[in-house]
Amino acid sequence: MNITVVIPTYNEAENLPKLVSALFALPLEDLRLLVVDDNSPDGTGQMADELAAARPGRMTVIHRAGKLGLGTAYVAGFRRALDDGADAVAQMDADFSHPPEKLVELFQALQSCDVALGSRYVPGGSVDRQWPLWRKGLSAWGNFYARTILGLKVHDVTGGFRLWRREALSELPLERIRSNGYSFQVEMLYLAHLSGCCFIEVPIYFADRRWGQSKMSFRIQREAAIRVWQLLFEYRHLKQKRERRHSSTLRPK
Repeated sequence: MNITVVIPTYNEAENLPKLVSALFALPLEDLRLLVVDDNSPDGTGQMADELAAARPGRMTVIHRAGKLGLGTAYVAGFRRALDDGADAVAQMDADFSHPPEKLVELFQALQSCDVALGSRYVPGGSVDRQWPLWRKGLSAWGNFYARTILGLKVHDVTGGFRLWRREALSELPLERIRSNGYSFQVEMLYLAHLSGCCFIEVPIYFADRRWGQSKMSFRIQREAAIRVWQLLFEYRHLKQKRERRHSSTLRPK
């Protein structure tokens, strides 16, 4: 099973070389990287090209015209990975908040599910020890809020460290996705839930970024809070279809 790791970047010049080295050091035989750079002013795109040139056939770079958002970056990367024949597609941040070594456990979990999730909110998982209480509370509340409204059983619905089976990812209507901040993670998971995907959560320690500046903002948090309710309306026909399918499996023969 060949894995393509999709990594969106914007001003990640300090992190990218270290992350690329860490990923290619993993005991995963057929691992490929796909960087989607949004014309980073700090030269991340050029650095990605240099790293790819040193690893022909194993690393690819998509250059976009500007800062077009996390959601569209992932969708572009997912489509390219599927077109290139990936059997599994991973998504992760470039800032080391997602521990690269956990990709091995996600791969092992994927043998028994459709989507393996790096989770901060299952036993063994946690968030950065240095976070203040208000930030820990905000993160936990955001997960509870989205899980409750959308009826999801997954504990970590906003996390962005995931590994998808090709079959699961290719079934999702990527062309319909409108979320372009961190609510993108919620929308993708909700669509996977509605399509009947099976999930396994792997505990991770979510560390704050080591280098560079955080992309989180109040605007992104506000979008995520509103977007959860919009998802209920936009995908209500898929939800009804799932409920009918579930009801038919429970009906006596």
